[in-house]
Amino acid sequence: MDIDKIYELYFRDVYVYLLSITKNKEIAEDITSDTFLKALKNLDKFDGKKDIRAWLFTIAKNTYYTYAKRQKIFISKEIDVDTQDTKSCILDNVESKEQAIVIHKIIHSLKEKDKDVFNLRVFGELSFDDIGLVFGKSSGWARVTFFRAKKQIVQQMEEKNNE
Repeated sequence: MDIDKIYELYFRDVYVYLLSITKNKEIAEDITSDTFLKALKNLDKFDGKKDIRAWLFTIAKNTYYTYAKRQKIFISKEIDVDTQDTKSCILDNVESKEQAIVIHKIIHSLKEKDKDVFNLRVFGELSFDDIGLVFGKSSGWARVTFFRAKKQIVQQMEEKNNE
């Protein structure tokens, strides 16, 4: 596949994913550009067994982590969910900046793999099959990991609200 075609098809997806992580348009644009430069340099290493979109998201995530380490940025993930019931459950609780901070802390307290799977599903809008490919696991593993993470988030939010 031609890098121009890949760029045309997936630029917006990668940009939106990075924007959801960085919360900064300029940084998201820079890292998106870096992602496609890295993809171009490593296109010959892409064997086509995995979904190209999942491969690009992996490059984007790693590029962001490198950027964050260099800038000494504390990495946190914004909350949103893919199902309406859980989405409203979480977002209904965000009435103030303090509550938003609590939600950030909950997300940050998850295991790294849970945070990554949650982020790829919610912000990257990857299918469970694609997430499984990113981690070298099955789609069932991705599904279970995502729903466990989501359950932990909702549970911890309910505990905080009951305090």
